[in-house]
Amino acid sequence: MSVFVALFGGIVASFVIEQLVRPRPLLGSRHRRALAMHFGVWLLLFGVGLAIWQRPYFASGLNTAGMLLIVLVSNAKYASLREPFLLSDFRFFKALLRHPRLYLPFFGVLPAIGCAVFFVGLCIFALWIEPSLLAQVGTATLVAQVATLIALGGLLLLIGMRGSTPITLEPIRDLSALGLLGSFIRYWQEEKDNNPQTVAQRLQSGIHIQSKTATLPQLPHIVAVQCESFFDPRHGFKGISNEVLKNFDALTNVASQSGRLNVAAWGANTVRTEFAFLSGVPPSALGVHQFNPYRMLARHGVTTIASELKKQGYRTVCVHPFSGSFYDRDKVFPALGFDEFIDTRAFSNEERSGPYIGDLAVAKKVGSILEREDRPLFIFVITMENHGPLHQEKVAEGDHARLYAEVPPGGYDELTIFLRHLQHTDAMLGELFASLNATARKGWLCAYGDHVPILPGIYETTDFADGRTEYLVVGPSPVKGNPRILDIAPQDLAQTLLREAGILQGSAVI
Repeated sequence: MSVFVALFGGIVASFVIEQLVRPRPLLGSRHRRALAMHFGVWLLLFGVGLAIWQRPYFASGLNTAGMLLIVLVSNAKYASLREPFLLSDFRFFKALLRHPRLYLPFFGVLPAIGCAVFFVGLCIFALWIEPSLLAQVGTATLVAQVATLIALGGLLLLIGMRGSTPITLEPIRDLSALGLLGSFIRYWQEEKDNNPQTVAQRLQSGIHIQSKTATLPQLPHIVAVQCESFFDPRHGFKGISNEVLKNFDALTNVASQSGRLNVAAWGANTVRTEFAFLSGVPPSALGVHQFNPYRMLARHGVTTIASELKKQGYRTVCVHPFSGSFYDRDKVFPALGFDEFIDTRAFSNEERSGPYIGDLAVAKKVGSILEREDRPLFIFVITMENHGPLHQEKVAEGDHARLYAEVPPGGYDELTIFLRHLQHTDAMLGELFASLNATARKGWLCAYGDHVPILPGIYETTDFADGRTEYLVVGPSPVKGNPRILDIAPQDLAQTLLREAGILQGSAVI
Protein backbone atom coordinates (compact mmCIF):
# COMPACT_ATOMS: atom_id res chain seq x y z
CA MET A 1 0.00 0.00 0.00
CA SER A 2 2.83 2.44 0.83
CA VAL A 3 4.30 1.87 -2.63
CA PHE A 4 0.99 2.70 -4.32
CA VAL A 5 0.38 5.79 -2.18
CA ALA A 6 3.91 7.10 -2.74
CA LEU A 7 3.68 6.45 -6.48
CA PHE A 8 0.24 8.02 -6.86
CA GLY A 9 1.22 11.05 -4.79
CA GLY A 10 4.39 11.54 -6.82
CA ILE A 11 2.56 11.37 -10.16
CA VAL A 12 -0.04 13.90 -9.01
CA ALA A 13 2.74 16.15 -7.71
CA SER A 14 4.58 15.87 -11.05
CA PHE A 15 1.63 17.29 -12.97
CA VAL A 16 1.09 20.02 -10.38
CA ILE A 17 4.77 21.02 -10.49
CA GLU A 18 4.76 20.92 -14.29
CA GLN A 19 2.05 23.59 -14.32
CA LEU A 20 4.56 25.95 -12.70
CA VAL A 21 6.66 25.94 -15.88
CA ARG A 22 6.64 29.13 -17.91
CA PRO A 23 5.17 29.13 -20.47
CA ARG A 24 2.63 26.76 -18.94
CA PRO A 25 2.16 23.42 -20.77
CA LEU A 26 -1.35 22.43 -21.83
CA LEU A 27 -2.72 19.44 -19.95
CA GLY A 28 -6.30 18.98 -21.11
CA SER A 29 -5.41 18.79 -24.83
CA ARG A 30 -2.18 16.85 -24.45
CA HIS A 31 -1.56 14.03 -26.90
CA ARG A 32 -2.23 10.56 -25.46
CA ARG A 33 1.23 9.35 -26.37
CA ALA A 34 2.76 12.34 -24.55
CA LEU A 35 0.81 11.35 -21.43
CA ALA A 36 2.02 7.76 -21.82
CA MET A 37 5.61 9.02 -21.98
CA HIS A 38 5.12 11.11 -18.84
CA PHE A 39 3.69 8.16 -16.87
CA GLY A 40 6.31 5.80 -18.30
CA VAL A 41 9.28 7.98 -17.31
CA TRP A 42 7.87 8.50 -13.83
CA LEU A 43 7.25 4.76 -13.24
CA LEU A 44 10.73 3.88 -14.47
CA LEU A 45 12.43 6.43 -12.25
CA PHE A 46 10.31 5.45 -9.28
CA GLY A 47 11.09 1.75 -9.83
CA VAL A 48 14.82 2.39 -10.05
CA GLY A 49 14.70 4.63 -6.96
CA LEU A 50 12.77 1.98 -5.03
CA ALA A 51 15.36 -0.64 -5.98
CA ILE A 52 18.19 1.57 -4.73
CA TRP A 53 16.68 3.01 -1.56
CA GLN A 54 13.93 0.50 -0.62
CA ARG A 55 11.91 3.47 0.66
CA PRO A 56 8.91 4.38 -1.54
CA TYR A 57 8.22 7.83 -0.10
CA PHE A 58 11.87 8.79 -0.33
CA ALA A 59 12.09 7.50 -3.93
CA SER A 60 8.98 9.44 -4.87
CA GLY A 61 10.28 12.52 -3.08
CA LEU A 62 13.55 12.39 -5.01
CA ASN A 63 11.63 12.26 -8.30
CA THR A 64 9.48 15.19 -7.23
CA ALA A 65 12.51 17.21 -6.11
CA GLY A 66 14.23 16.53 -9.43
CA MET A 67 11.14 17.66 -11.33
CA LEU A 68 10.92 20.82 -9.26
CA LEU A 69 14.60 21.60 -9.83
CA ILE A 70 14.18 21.31 -13.61
CA VAL A 71 11.11 23.55 -13.49
CA LEU A 72 12.94 26.22 -11.48
CA VAL A 73 15.93 26.10 -13.82
CA SER A 74 13.65 26.21 -16.85
CA ASN A 75 11.83 29.27 -15.51
CA ALA A 76 15.13 31.02 -14.78
CA LYS A 77 16.28 30.27 -18.32
CA TYR A 78 13.01 31.45 -19.82
CA ALA A 79 13.15 34.72 -17.89
CA SER A 80 16.62 35.49 -19.29
CA LEU A 81 16.68 33.74 -22.67
CA ARG A 82 12.99 33.46 -23.66
CA GLU A 83 13.37 29.72 -24.12
CA PRO A 84 12.45 26.80 -21.81
CA PHE A 85 14.81 24.08 -20.63
CA LEU A 86 15.73 21.61 -23.40
CA LEU A 87 17.08 18.09 -23.43
CA SER A 88 20.45 19.38 -24.68
CA ASP A 89 20.64 21.68 -21.64
CA PHE A 90 21.28 18.80 -19.23
CA ARG A 91 24.96 19.01 -20.17
CA PHE A 92 25.09 22.45 -18.55
CA PHE A 93 24.69 20.92 -15.09
CA LYS A 94 28.23 19.64 -15.61
CA ALA A 95 29.34 23.03 -16.96
CA LEU A 96 27.79 24.63 -13.87
CA LEU A 97 30.31 22.83 -11.67
CA ARG A 98 33.23 24.10 -13.76
CA HIS A 99 31.96 27.62 -14.49
CA PRO A 100 29.43 28.50 -11.79
CA ARG A 101 29.66 32.23 -12.46
CA LEU A 102 28.13 31.80 -15.91
CA TYR A 103 24.96 30.20 -14.55
CA LEU A 104 24.35 30.49 -10.81
CA PRO A 105 23.71 34.27 -10.70
CA PHE A 106 20.74 33.87 -13.06
CA PHE A 107 19.20 31.24 -10.80
CA GLY A 108 20.29 33.05 -7.65
CA VAL A 109 23.25 32.09 -5.48
CA LEU A 110 21.31 32.15 -2.20
CA PRO A 111 18.35 30.16 -3.63
CA ALA A 112 20.83 27.60 -5.00
CA ILE A 113 22.56 27.24 -1.61
CA GLY A 114 19.20 27.09 0.15
CA CYS A 115 17.94 24.37 -2.19
CA ALA A 116 21.11 22.34 -1.70
CA VAL A 117 20.98 22.58 2.11
CA PHE A 118 17.26 21.79 2.19
CA PHE A 119 17.73 18.81 -0.13
CA VAL A 120 20.58 17.29 1.88
CA GLY A 121 18.67 17.81 5.14
CA LEU A 122 15.54 16.26 3.68
CA CYS A 123 17.47 13.23 2.44
CA ILE A 124 19.05 12.64 5.85
CA PHE A 125 15.71 13.05 7.62
CA ALA A 126 13.78 10.86 5.17
CA LEU A 127 16.31 8.04 5.22
CA TRP A 128 16.31 8.10 9.01
CA ILE A 129 12.53 8.28 9.57
CA GLU A 130 11.26 5.97 6.79
CA PRO A 131 11.94 2.27 7.45
CA SER A 132 13.34 0.07 4.70
CA LEU A 133 10.68 -1.79 2.70
CA LEU A 134 13.05 -4.72 2.38
CA ALA A 135 12.73 -5.44 6.10
CA GLN A 136 8.92 -5.32 5.88
CA VAL A 137 8.07 -7.36 2.78
CA GLY A 138 11.20 -9.40 2.08
CA THR A 139 13.49 -9.61 -0.91
CA ALA A 140 11.20 -11.57 -3.23
CA THR A 141 8.25 -9.19 -2.83
CA LEU A 142 10.42 -6.09 -3.23
CA VAL A 143 12.04 -7.50 -6.37
CA ALA A 144 8.61 -8.34 -7.80
CA GLN A 145 7.33 -4.83 -7.09
CA VAL A 146 10.38 -3.19 -8.63
CA ALA A 147 10.22 -5.44 -11.69
CA THR A 148 6.51 -4.69 -12.17
CA LEU A 149 7.05 -0.94 -11.92
CA ILE A 150 9.97 -0.96 -14.35
CA ALA A 151 8.17 -3.25 -16.80
CA LEU A 152 4.99 -1.17 -16.71
CA GLY A 153 6.98 2.05 -17.04
CA GLY A 154 8.94 0.65 -19.98
CA LEU A 155 5.74 -0.52 -21.67
CA LEU A 156 4.07 2.88 -21.31
CA LEU A 157 7.20 4.59 -22.58
CA LEU A 158 7.31 2.31 -25.63
CA ILE A 159 3.62 2.96 -26.33
CA GLY A 160 4.24 6.69 -26.10
CA MET A 161 7.27 6.50 -28.38
CA ARG A 162 5.51 4.46 -31.06
CA GLY A 163 4.39 6.29 -34.15
CA SER A 164 5.29 9.92 -34.59
CA THR A 165 3.93 12.24 -31.95
CA PRO A 166 3.86 15.67 -33.66
CA ILE A 167 6.89 17.83 -32.94
CA THR A 168 7.85 21.23 -34.33
CA LEU A 169 11.36 21.79 -32.89
CA GLU A 170 9.98 25.10 -31.64
CA PRO A 171 10.66 24.69 -27.90
CA ILE A 172 7.75 26.75 -26.58
CA ARG A 173 5.19 25.04 -28.82
CA ASP A 174 6.56 21.57 -28.10
CA LEU A 175 6.58 22.17 -24.34
CA SER A 176 3.00 23.38 -24.51
CA ALA A 177 1.81 20.38 -26.55
CA LEU A 178 3.89 17.57 -25.07
CA GLY A 179 4.68 18.65 -21.52
CA LEU A 180 8.12 18.71 -19.96
CA LEU A 181 8.92 14.99 -19.87
CA GLY A 182 7.19 14.31 -23.18
CA SER A 183 9.24 16.99 -24.94
CA PHE A 184 12.47 15.55 -23.49
CA ILE A 185 11.63 12.08 -24.84
CA ARG A 186 10.60 13.36 -28.27
CA TYR A 187 13.78 15.42 -28.61
CA TRP A 188 15.78 12.34 -27.56
CA GLN A 189 13.99 10.35 -30.27
CA GLU A 190 14.84 13.02 -32.81
CA GLU A 191 18.51 12.78 -31.86
CA LYS A 192 18.42 8.99 -32.27
CA ASP A 193 16.58 9.21 -35.58
CA ASN A 194 18.99 11.86 -36.89
CA ASN A 195 22.42 10.37 -36.27
CA PRO A 196 24.86 13.31 -36.03
CA GLN A 197 27.48 11.63 -38.22
CA THR A 198 24.92 10.95 -40.94
CA VAL A 199 23.55 14.50 -40.71
CA ALA A 200 27.08 15.94 -40.90
CA GLN A 201 27.83 13.90 -44.01
CA ARG A 202 24.56 14.96 -45.61
CA LEU A 203 24.92 18.68 -44.94
CA GLN A 204 25.90 20.88 -47.83
CA SER A 205 27.70 23.94 -46.57
CA GLY A 206 26.86 27.37 -47.86
CA ILE A 207 30.61 28.01 -48.18
CA HIS A 208 32.44 26.36 -51.05
CA ILE A 209 35.38 28.00 -52.82
CA GLN A 210 35.33 26.36 -56.24
CA SER A 211 38.82 27.39 -57.36
CA LYS A 212 41.72 29.58 -56.34
CA THR A 213 41.09 33.18 -57.26
CA ALA A 214 44.50 34.56 -56.32
CA THR A 215 48.05 33.37 -55.84
CA LEU A 216 49.29 32.79 -52.31
CA PRO A 217 51.24 36.10 -52.08
CA GLN A 218 48.12 38.02 -53.10
CA LEU A 219 45.72 36.52 -50.59
CA PRO A 220 44.65 38.99 -47.88
CA HIS A 221 44.52 38.29 -44.17
CA ILE A 222 41.00 37.78 -42.85
CA VAL A 223 39.95 38.46 -39.25
CA ALA A 224 36.40 37.56 -38.24
CA VAL A 225 35.30 38.60 -34.76
CA GLN A 226 32.28 37.18 -33.01
CA CYS A 227 31.74 39.88 -30.40
CA GLU A 228 30.02 38.66 -27.26
CA SER A 229 26.56 40.26 -26.85
CA PHE A 230 27.39 42.90 -29.46
CA PHE A 231 24.53 45.04 -30.67
CA ASP A 232 23.88 48.75 -31.06
CA PRO A 233 21.79 49.72 -28.02
CA ARG A 234 21.04 53.09 -29.56
CA HIS A 235 18.31 51.34 -31.57
CA GLY A 236 16.26 50.91 -28.41
CA PHE A 237 17.62 53.26 -25.75
CA LYS A 238 17.86 57.02 -26.00
CA GLY A 239 20.59 59.19 -24.54
CA ILE A 240 23.59 56.91 -25.21
CA SER A 241 26.69 58.80 -26.25
CA ASN A 242 27.91 58.20 -29.81
CA GLU A 243 31.42 57.97 -28.37
CA VAL A 244 30.59 54.46 -27.17
CA LEU A 245 30.64 53.15 -30.75
CA LYS A 246 32.70 55.77 -32.54
CA ASN A 247 35.05 53.23 -34.21
CA PHE A 248 32.16 51.00 -35.22
CA ASP A 249 30.39 53.99 -36.77
CA ALA A 250 33.55 55.02 -38.63
CA LEU A 251 34.12 51.51 -39.95
CA THR A 252 30.49 51.18 -40.99
CA ASN A 253 30.83 54.35 -43.06
CA VAL A 254 33.62 52.78 -45.15
CA ALA A 255 32.43 49.14 -45.01
CA SER A 256 31.68 47.10 -48.11
CA GLN A 257 28.57 45.83 -46.37
CA SER A 258 26.95 46.23 -42.98
CA GLY A 259 23.57 45.91 -41.32
CA ARG A 260 21.61 43.83 -38.85
CA LEU A 261 22.07 40.11 -38.28
CA ASN A 262 18.96 37.96 -37.78
CA VAL A 263 20.40 35.65 -35.13
CA ALA A 264 18.56 32.59 -33.79
CA ALA A 265 19.45 33.23 -30.15
CA TRP A 266 18.48 35.67 -27.42
CA GLY A 267 20.86 36.41 -24.56
CA ALA A 268 22.93 33.21 -24.86
CA ASN A 269 23.37 30.02 -26.94
CA THR A 270 26.34 31.58 -28.70
CA VAL A 271 27.18 28.42 -30.64
CA ARG A 272 24.00 28.65 -32.71
CA THR A 273 25.17 31.89 -34.31
CA GLU A 274 28.78 30.74 -34.29
CA PHE A 275 28.18 27.50 -36.15
CA ALA A 276 25.86 29.21 -38.66
CA PHE A 277 28.60 31.74 -39.49
CA LEU A 278 31.38 29.17 -39.74
CA SER A 279 29.43 26.58 -41.74
CA GLY A 280 27.02 28.64 -43.81
CA VAL A 281 24.32 26.14 -42.86
CA PRO A 282 20.91 27.44 -41.71
CA PRO A 283 19.71 26.14 -38.32
CA SER A 284 16.67 24.50 -39.90
CA ALA A 285 18.96 22.13 -41.82
CA LEU A 286 20.38 20.77 -38.54
CA GLY A 287 17.09 19.48 -37.17
CA VAL A 288 17.24 18.81 -33.44
CA HIS A 289 21.00 19.49 -33.47
CA GLN A 290 20.35 23.19 -34.11
CA PHE A 291 20.03 23.89 -30.37
CA ASN A 292 23.65 22.95 -29.67
CA PRO A 293 25.52 21.99 -32.86
CA TYR A 294 28.75 21.34 -30.91
CA ARG A 295 27.23 18.75 -28.59
CA MET A 296 27.27 15.96 -31.18
CA LEU A 297 27.07 17.19 -34.76
CA ALA A 298 30.04 19.49 -35.36
CA ARG A 299 32.68 17.11 -34.04
CA HIS A 300 31.99 14.87 -37.07
CA GLY A 301 33.27 17.62 -39.37
CA VAL A 302 31.42 20.03 -41.65
CA THR A 303 32.76 22.24 -44.42
CA THR A 304 33.44 25.69 -42.96
CA ILE A 305 35.03 28.96 -43.93
CA ALA A 306 38.13 27.74 -42.05
CA SER A 307 38.40 24.43 -43.90
CA GLU A 308 37.83 26.13 -47.27
CA LEU A 309 40.43 28.83 -46.64
CA LYS A 310 42.85 26.20 -45.41
CA LYS A 311 42.64 24.56 -48.85
CA GLN A 312 43.63 27.90 -50.38
CA GLY A 313 46.82 28.05 -48.30
CA TYR A 314 45.60 29.96 -45.25
CA ARG A 315 46.73 29.25 -41.72
CA THR A 316 43.56 29.07 -39.64
CA VAL A 317 43.57 30.19 -36.00
CA CYS A 318 40.84 30.58 -33.40
CA VAL A 319 41.34 32.94 -30.44
CA HIS A 320 38.93 32.47 -27.55
CA PRO A 321 39.94 33.98 -24.19
CA PHE A 322 38.05 31.43 -22.11
CA SER A 323 38.30 27.75 -21.28
CA GLY A 324 38.87 25.73 -24.44
CA SER A 325 36.73 22.90 -23.09
CA PHE A 326 33.65 25.12 -22.82
CA TYR A 327 31.20 23.87 -25.46
CA ASP A 328 33.97 21.34 -26.27
CA ARG A 329 35.48 23.85 -28.67
CA ASP A 330 38.95 22.37 -28.17
CA LYS A 331 37.64 19.09 -29.63
CA VAL A 332 35.24 20.57 -32.18
CA PHE A 333 37.40 23.23 -33.85
CA PRO A 334 40.07 20.89 -35.27
CA ALA A 335 37.23 19.01 -36.98
CA LEU A 336 35.99 22.32 -38.43
CA GLY A 337 39.31 23.09 -40.11
CA PHE A 338 41.30 25.11 -37.57
CA ASP A 339 45.07 24.64 -37.29
CA GLU A 340 45.38 26.26 -33.87
CA PHE A 341 43.09 27.02 -30.95
CA ILE A 342 44.25 29.71 -28.51
CA ASP A 343 42.29 29.83 -25.26
CA THR A 344 42.51 31.62 -21.92
CA ARG A 345 45.87 30.00 -21.08
CA ALA A 346 47.53 32.42 -23.51
CA PHE A 347 46.36 35.40 -21.43
CA SER A 348 47.18 36.65 -17.93
CA ASN A 349 44.91 37.75 -15.09
CA GLU A 350 46.19 41.30 -15.56
CA GLU A 351 44.48 41.34 -18.96
CA ARG A 352 41.01 40.98 -17.48
CA SER A 353 38.41 43.69 -17.79
CA GLY A 354 35.85 42.76 -15.19
CA PRO A 355 35.59 39.00 -14.69
CA TYR A 356 36.79 38.03 -18.18
CA ILE A 357 39.74 38.67 -20.48
CA GLY A 358 39.28 42.12 -21.99
CA ASP A 359 38.66 42.83 -25.66
CA LEU A 360 41.70 45.08 -25.88
CA ALA A 361 43.89 42.19 -24.74
CA VAL A 362 42.35 40.10 -27.51
CA ALA A 363 43.15 42.82 -30.06
CA LYS A 364 46.76 42.83 -28.85
CA LYS A 365 46.97 39.04 -29.18
CA VAL A 366 45.59 39.07 -32.72
CA GLY A 367 47.95 41.90 -33.64
CA SER A 368 50.94 39.86 -32.45
CA ILE A 369 49.82 36.88 -34.56
CA LEU A 370 49.48 39.10 -37.64
CA GLU A 371 52.96 40.51 -37.06
CA ARG A 372 54.77 37.18 -36.89
CA GLU A 373 53.09 35.26 -39.75
CA ASP A 374 54.06 35.48 -43.40
CA ARG A 375 51.33 33.14 -44.63
CA PRO A 376 47.81 34.45 -45.22
CA LEU A 377 45.85 34.13 -41.99
CA PHE A 378 42.25 33.46 -41.17
CA ILE A 379 41.78 34.39 -37.53
CA PHE A 380 38.41 33.72 -35.93
CA VAL A 381 37.94 35.52 -32.62
CA ILE A 382 35.30 34.69 -30.00
CA THR A 383 35.34 37.42 -27.35
CA MET A 384 34.18 37.16 -23.73
CA GLU A 385 34.38 40.59 -22.08
CA ASN A 386 30.70 41.48 -22.57
CA HIS A 387 29.48 38.18 -21.15
CA GLY A 388 27.11 38.44 -18.22
CA PRO A 389 25.90 38.24 -15.58
CA LEU A 390 26.15 42.01 -15.74
CA HIS A 391 24.31 42.51 -12.46
CA GLN A 392 27.31 41.01 -10.66
CA GLU A 393 29.38 44.10 -11.53
CA LYS A 394 29.16 47.68 -10.25
CA VAL A 395 28.82 51.01 -12.02
CA ALA A 396 32.12 52.88 -11.77
CA GLU A 397 32.59 56.55 -11.05
CA GLY A 398 32.46 58.53 -14.27
CA ASP A 399 30.58 55.87 -16.25
CA HIS A 400 27.42 57.96 -16.61
CA ALA A 401 29.27 61.06 -17.80
CA ARG A 402 31.33 59.08 -20.31
CA LEU A 403 28.66 56.76 -21.69
CA TYR A 404 25.53 58.88 -21.87
CA ALA A 405 24.65 62.14 -23.57
CA GLU A 406 21.96 62.57 -20.94
CA VAL A 407 21.64 61.05 -17.46
CA PRO A 408 19.78 57.71 -17.64
CA PRO A 409 16.82 56.95 -15.38
CA GLY A 410 17.21 54.80 -12.29
CA GLY A 411 17.44 51.05 -12.77
CA TYR A 412 19.78 51.28 -15.76
CA ASP A 413 22.90 50.01 -13.98
CA GLU A 414 23.13 46.79 -16.02
CA LEU A 415 22.92 48.75 -19.27
CA THR A 416 25.60 51.13 -18.01
CA ILE A 417 27.93 48.24 -17.21
CA PHE A 418 27.25 46.75 -20.63
CA LEU A 419 28.05 50.07 -22.31
CA ARG A 420 31.36 50.24 -20.46
CA HIS A 421 32.39 46.90 -21.89
CA LEU A 422 30.88 47.75 -25.28
CA GLN A 423 33.17 50.76 -25.52
CA HIS A 424 36.12 48.39 -25.09
CA THR A 425 34.73 46.24 -27.90
CA ASP A 426 34.57 49.33 -30.06
CA ALA A 427 38.21 50.13 -29.27
CA MET A 428 39.14 46.53 -30.11
CA LEU A 429 37.56 46.86 -33.57
CA GLY A 430 39.54 50.02 -34.23
CA GLU A 431 42.81 48.34 -33.20
CA LEU A 432 42.14 45.20 -35.25
CA PHE A 433 41.47 47.26 -38.36
CA ALA A 434 44.68 49.22 -37.77
CA SER A 435 46.66 45.99 -37.23
CA LEU A 436 45.36 44.54 -40.50
CA ASN A 437 46.28 47.66 -42.45
CA ALA A 438 49.75 47.67 -40.89
CA THR A 439 50.60 44.33 -42.52
CA ALA A 440 52.05 43.98 -46.01
CA ARG A 441 49.12 41.83 -47.10
CA LYS A 442 46.49 44.16 -45.70
CA GLY A 443 43.26 42.38 -44.93
CA TRP A 444 39.56 42.23 -44.25
CA LEU A 445 37.73 42.61 -40.98
CA CYS A 446 34.34 41.07 -40.27
CA ALA A 447 32.67 41.75 -36.94
CA TYR A 448 29.27 40.66 -35.69
CA GLY A 449 27.30 40.00 -32.52
CA ASP A 450 26.23 36.52 -31.46
CA HIS A 451 23.11 37.71 -29.58
CA VAL A 452 21.81 40.62 -27.54
CA PRO A 453 22.92 40.76 -23.88
CA ILE A 454 20.84 39.52 -20.95
CA LEU A 455 19.06 42.63 -19.65
CA PRO A 456 15.59 41.29 -18.79
CA GLY A 457 14.54 44.08 -16.43
CA ILE A 458 15.50 46.82 -18.88
CA TYR A 459 13.90 45.05 -21.83
CA GLU A 460 10.67 44.71 -19.87
CA THR A 461 10.70 48.34 -18.79
CA THR A 462 11.28 49.62 -22.33
CA ASP A 463 9.33 46.92 -24.24
CA PHE A 464 12.49 46.19 -26.23
CA ALA A 465 12.03 43.02 -28.31
CA ASP A 466 14.46 43.34 -31.24
CA GLY A 467 16.93 40.45 -31.04
CA ARG A 468 18.97 41.42 -34.09
CA THR A 469 22.66 42.19 -33.69
CA GLU A 470 25.07 44.23 -35.83
CA TYR A 471 27.64 43.17 -38.42
CA LEU A 472 30.09 44.77 -40.81
CA VAL A 473 32.52 43.67 -43.50
CA VAL A 474 35.29 46.18 -44.19
CA GLY A 475 38.41 45.98 -46.33
CA PRO A 476 41.64 47.97 -46.68
CA SER A 477 40.16 50.35 -49.25
CA PRO A 478 37.31 52.55 -48.03
CA VAL A 479 34.07 52.27 -49.97
CA LYS A 480 33.15 55.48 -51.72
CA GLY A 481 29.55 56.62 -51.92
CA ASN A 482 26.71 54.99 -50.04
CA PRO A 483 27.77 51.77 -48.26
CA ARG A 484 25.62 48.69 -48.81
CA ILE A 485 23.33 48.09 -45.83
CA LEU A 486 21.49 44.76 -45.70
CA ASP A 487 19.87 42.60 -43.06
CA ILE A 488 21.11 39.04 -43.45
CA ALA A 489 21.28 35.76 -41.53
CA PRO A 490 24.48 34.48 -39.85
CA GLN A 491 24.76 31.61 -42.35
CA ASP A 492 25.10 34.15 -45.17
CA LEU A 493 27.77 36.30 -43.55
CA ALA A 494 30.87 34.17 -44.25
CA GLN A 495 30.20 33.91 -47.96
CA THR A 496 29.51 37.66 -48.01
CA LEU A 497 32.91 38.21 -46.39
CA LEU A 498 34.70 35.92 -48.87
CA ARG A 499 32.97 37.49 -51.84
CA GLU A 500 33.81 41.03 -50.74
CA ALA A 501 37.44 39.95 -50.17
CA GLY A 502 37.58 38.64 -53.73
CA ILE A 503 38.14 35.03 -52.69
CA LEU A 504 34.69 33.67 -53.49
CA GLN A 505 33.38 34.60 -56.90
CA GLY A 506 29.79 34.22 -58.00
CA SER A 507 27.24 32.35 -55.92
CA ALA A 508 28.16 29.90 -53.23
CA VAL A 509 27.52 26.24 -53.90
CA ILE A 510 24.64 25.29 -51.61
